[in-house]
Amino acid sequence: MIGKNVLIMLCGCFALQSGYSQTTKRLRAVRTDQPVKIDGKLDDEAWKQAEIGTGFLELRPVPGDKEKPGKTTEVRILYDDAAVYVAARMNDVDADSIARQVVPRDMVGNADFIGVVFDTYLDKINGVGFFVTAAGSQFDAKYSQTGNEDASWNAVWDSEVTIDDSGWSAEFKIPYSALRFSGKDSQTWGINFTRRRQKSNEQFFWNYVDPKISGFINQGGELTNIENVKAPLRLSLSPYISSYVNNYPHNQPGVKNTTSSFNGGMDVKYGINDAFTLDMTLVPDFGQVQSDNQILNLTPFEVKFDENRQFFTEGTELFNKGNLFYSRRIGSFPAYVRDINGQLNAGETVIKTPVESKLINATKVSGRTASGLGIGFFNAVTNNMNAVVSDASGNERLVENQPLTNYNILVLDQSLRNNSSVTLLNTNVLREGSAYDANVSAFLFSLNDKKNKYFVSGAAKVSHLTSRGPQLDAETGFNYSLTFGKQSGSFTWNYTHELADNKYDPSDMGFFNNNNYFDHYLNFGYNIFKPGKWYNKVETWLNIQYSERYKARDFQNFGVYPGAWIQFKNFWTINLNADWQPEANDFYEARSNGQVFRSPASYGYTVNFNTNESKPYSIGGVFSYRKRFLMDGSGFAAGTWQTYRFNDKLSLSTEVIVDPRFNYVGWVGSDNGNTIFSKYDRRTVEAFVSGRYTFSPKMGISLRTRHYWSDRKNLEFYALTADGGLTGYPSYEQNVDQNYNVFNVDMIYTWQFSPGSELSVAWKDASEAFNSSILRGYGRNFRSVMNSPQNNSVSVKLLYYLDYLQLRKRTK
Repeated sequence: MIGKNVLIMLCGCFALQSGYSQTTKRLRAVRTDQPVKIDGKLDDEAWKQAEIGTGFLELRPVPGDKEKPGKTTEVRILYDDAAVYVAARMNDVDADSIARQVVPRDMVGNADFIGVVFDTYLDKINGVGFFVTAAGSQFDAKYSQTGNEDASWNAVWDSEVTIDDSGWSAEFKIPYSALRFSGKDSQTWGINFTRRRQKSNEQFFWNYVDPKISGFINQGGELTNIENVKAPLRLSLSPYISSYVNNYPHNQPGVKNTTSSFNGGMDVKYGINDAFTLDMTLVPDFGQVQSDNQILNLTPFEVKFDENRQFFTEGTELFNKGNLFYSRRIGSFPAYVRDINGQLNAGETVIKTPVESKLINATKVSGRTASGLGIGFFNAVTNNMNAVVSDASGNERLVENQPLTNYNILVLDQSLRNNSSVTLLNTNVLREGSAYDANVSAFLFSLNDKKNKYFVSGAAKVSHLTSRGPQLDAETGFNYSLTFGKQSGSFTWNYTHELADNKYDPSDMGFFNNNNYFDHYLNFGYNIFKPGKWYNKVETWLNIQYSERYKARDFQNFGVYPGAWIQFKNFWTINLNADWQPEANDFYEARSNGQVFRSPASYGYTVNFNTNESKPYSIGGVFSYRKRFLMDGSGFAAGTWQTYRFNDKLSLSTEVIVDPRFNYVGWVGSDNGNTIFSKYDRRTVEAFVSGRYTFSPKMGISLRTRHYWSDRKNLEFYALTADGGLTGYPSYEQNVDQNYNVFNVDMIYTWQFSPGSELSVAWKDASEAFNSSILRGYGRNFRSVMNSPQNNSVSVKLLYYLDYLQLRKRTK
């Protein structure tokens, strides 16, 4: 938890920044033919040749301040035919001033760090970053547009650090196989360095990053004098084997409680040329990824879950443009599942229905040319899945509920001057047999003025679904959006309007809740970046939203959302949010086309705070309140989270959120042609406990537990009237109360025994309890889910990284 929180803070910083820098620093790279030993000691003869970069300027808490004497930073760059070498010296008053929490790879934790970000094509839009903490933990990421960070991107590179009485030093070796660059004989790259001093909450950049200017990559400096470097043959194989033992107490004749499996597959990376890379996963195994945070969903819309599978998070910035790619559609939550009830014979019942399709393979080809043209191609194939049905005699047969499916994305993204771009994108889903196919095409653009102060962006999208049977013809729908405004300076604003007709549907490969809307958004922001007497930074905003239904034009909703975020001198923060929404027309809550529910006027506010997270103990809290002007509805949420670092290797975090609601109103079912709503009370409690012990930057064990309980106690029933109101319906006697509990444990040991290679051992425990009997009290619900059948899984996975060039050297 602590590593994640600090990483989020780092990402937030990068996402905020970017733009046109007042001055551009230049650092000369020096070619060397002398060996550089990566040991964190800057005593190699080669480093004496290198030019020194100094003069780091502060981004926060005081933008523009110089580093203080005794705390300065020096950086150097060397290169040869194989790699780029980075040396950095971080002076400090003494070793005790250096934070050095040990965390696994791709985490920052509570530690000082030094990082370098390369913009190898000097397009001021795209970059890759390499960071190492004072404890030796590596973190790398890709950056795109104004600073969007892809922290799941991984490269194989070397680094070492040393700490002494007056600071610490770091050395990097970044092989050319980890970078993409042009084939020109003479090149200049964009570059920036950043240093974080965790205990004082300070962050510095070599080339100043102005927080008033939108963007990050294009505020970098330049690395000159790069001569005659050639991209090597980039080919790596990562075969894996895994074994699982699973126990679930079915306790049924003929069904084993304990099962086992053995799996094998491979990831392949191949550099097609100096700019483009092919990534492929064959028969992947995602059984060790973090469990989803399942909830009791009372809304008419699908729940969107995070993507935790690395192949679908790493290097997908091109495919995520336009918000048309929801990777959980592939293998986890497919949009199309065939209704098998109509295929059952008399006396047959469904015994087992798989909800996830098996991923056979997935392939990505992506890269960017020297002229700034980004090309991305993605393809994945999932196997067909079958439900098991049985007749009265116990005879079983298979019925297909998901067909063999091919998913495809093609992206062309051209970078333009001034951080601008235009994009063409197409997604395509092809299904075997009579199931329908789906296609979405989009044109996107983002244009900025020379100083990156004003912008205009937009999108035009068209979806097409083929015929879905005799009663559903082929459909073509459209969606467009336009946004313009001011994005740099203390005062910012933007206006957006977006329209989707009633046939627009990108859900087969994207995430989609509803269509048929015409929305307007007006957003204002005012930020104070210069610290005052009692604060370091203040952010304020006011957002206004107005929505109409597009076809059969009608008002939907209106809302006003003010807020503020403040960081105080002691690095505590407070966040204030409020909103007001008048009575609205909800065309979705009734779960029936054409029916409207007049949702009540409401208002609410939220206050949360966090203490200084650089301290060994930190705590945060939240309180929110909402009033609904229908049947005296109200609700609040209160919670707290805390983290304690016992030492630089062991940390423990907890989080508890309590969210009760009273006299809320919502859809519950139907009866004799009537749509039934109910007044209900709801209680929700979500609790996390997580811990981490890191033996070294390459070995650690993590534990995450989650208990979620939510219920719905119906108090009175109503029928929805034609005008969207409610009338009493006491004859509705069905038991539709709900009580849901879920409990998960994820415990994972990882050991990176060589660069890119890893051994992991995971234990996962999951239990779930859902019924219509309300259990009073948190303790009774916790005991209920713990007494429910537990699904326990223990797995071992070995992944080994094989680099073609290294193998060839060993063979020679």
